[in-house]
Amino acid sequence: MPGSPDARRRNQNRNSPTWSFSGMDYGLSRARSHMVAKVVAAASFTAVCMFLLRQSSSTRSQDLFSKQKDGVKHVLVTGGAGFIGSHAALRLLQDGRRVTIVDNLSRGNLGAIETLQRLFPEPGRLQFVYADLGDSKAVHNLFAKNAIDAVMHFAAVAYVGESMAEPLRYYHNITANTLTVLKAMVSHEVKVLIYSSTCATYGEPEKMPITEVTPQVPINPYGKSKKMAEDIILDYVGTSDLAAMILRYFNVIGSDPEGRLGEAPRPELRHHGRISGACFDAALGVIPGLQVKGTDYDTKDGTCVRDYIHVTDLVDAHVKALDHALPGKVGIYNVGTGKGVSVKEFVEACKAATGANINITYLDRRPGDYAEVYSDPSKIYQELNWSAKHTDLKNSLSTAWKWRRANPDGYQ
Repeated sequence: MPGSPDARRRNQNRNSPTWSFSGMDYGLSRARSHMVAKVVAAASFTAVCMFLLRQSSSTRSQDLFSKQKDGVKHVLVTGGAGFIGSHAALRLLQDGRRVTIVDNLSRGNLGAIETLQRLFPEPGRLQFVYADLGDSKAVHNLFAKNAIDAVMHFAAVAYVGESMAEPLRYYHNITANTLTVLKAMVSHEVKVLIYSSTCATYGEPEKMPITEVTPQVPINPYGKSKKMAEDIILDYVGTSDLAAMILRYFNVIGSDPEGRLGEAPRPELRHHGRISGACFDAALGVIPGLQVKGTDYDTKDGTCVRDYIHVTDLVDAHVKALDHALPGKVGIYNVGTGKGVSVKEFVEACKAATGANINITYLDRRPGDYAEVYSDPSKIYQELNWSAKHTDLKNSLSTAWKWRRANPDGYQ
C-alpha cells in the first residue's frame, strides 16, 4: 500500500540496476560495490569492537571453554556467522553441545551471533572469536586456549562467478586456510573434522545423478579449490587417526523453521547471492527484476538444473556425520534431495511463495556454470540414516520468505 515500508523501498529502488543470475548472479557496478564494501567494513569493525568489549567481562565463561566437560562435546564452528554456519551452531547448541564460533565477518553477520547468544546466554555454552583463518598465529592461539573436540569447517568464500574473476582469492581462502586449520588440529590433537565441501568439485558430469564415485573434474576455481582441500584431508587421514567427514552439498535454501535465523547477504555481496535471495530481493522491490543467464542448456527447459537442499536438512547431515566419524577413516557423502529443479521452475515456486509477480529477463550464459547437477543421496541414507525432510520447494521458500519479510534489512 502507499506509504508502507515495502512501497517506499520499491519507489527508492525503481531506477536501480537489475541484478542477474543463472545460478543466479546479479550485476552491480564495481566502483559502487567497493565503496559500499568499505563503508560496511568500517561499520562492521566498529560493531565487532563493541561486541568484543561486551564479551570481555565474561572471563569466567571463557575459562570454561579451556577445559573439557564430561559428556559435552565442544565443537569449533568456522564461519559460524554465515548462513549455513549459524544454523549449524544453533542445532549444536540445541543438542546440548558447547560451541565456539570463529569468523572474520567478511561474509558473515554479527547479528546472527547476537541472536544465538540471546538464545543461549548461559556461561560456557557459546563463545565468539573474531579471527581470520588466514592468520596462522591466531588460529593456533584459538586452539591453544580452547579444549576443542571437533571442528565443523564452513568458513569459505563461495560464489562461482567471483571465483572466475578472483581465482587466487579462492585458493587462498579455501585451500590454504583449510591447510592452516588442519595443521592447528594436528598440533593440538583435535581428532574430528567435518568438512563443508561442494558438488562443484564434480564439474559437469556426463551422467546424472551424481554419486560419490562420479569423477571430480571441477570447471571453476571454487570447485577446484574445494577439491584441493579435500585432497589434503584425504592424504593426511591416510597417515593418521583423524576422523574426517567430507560433505559435498548442493544448492542450499530455506531458513530456521522457527524464524530465529535466516539468510542475510551483505548489500555489497548480493550481486553474487543465492537464487532465493535474489528472488526475494525482486519480490520486495529491492531490485526491479531478475536476469537469468543461460536459456540454451541441454536441459528440460533450457535453464540450469540444480538440487536444492534445505539448510536445516543440511545441518542435520552434519550432526549425523559428527556422530558417525571414526578414527583413521574418511566418509564422503553427497547431501541433496536427489531431485533436479530448473531455474525457471525455481522462479515459479518463488513467485508462488511470495505472491509477487517477478519480472524476468533472459540473457547469455555465465562463464563457469554447468547445465545440470543433482545428487544421488542413497549412500548417506544407507550409512548415516539421513534423508532430506524439507523437499517441497514452495514450502521451503515460504519459510525463508517469512523470515526475510520480517527482516527486510537482514540482522540490522
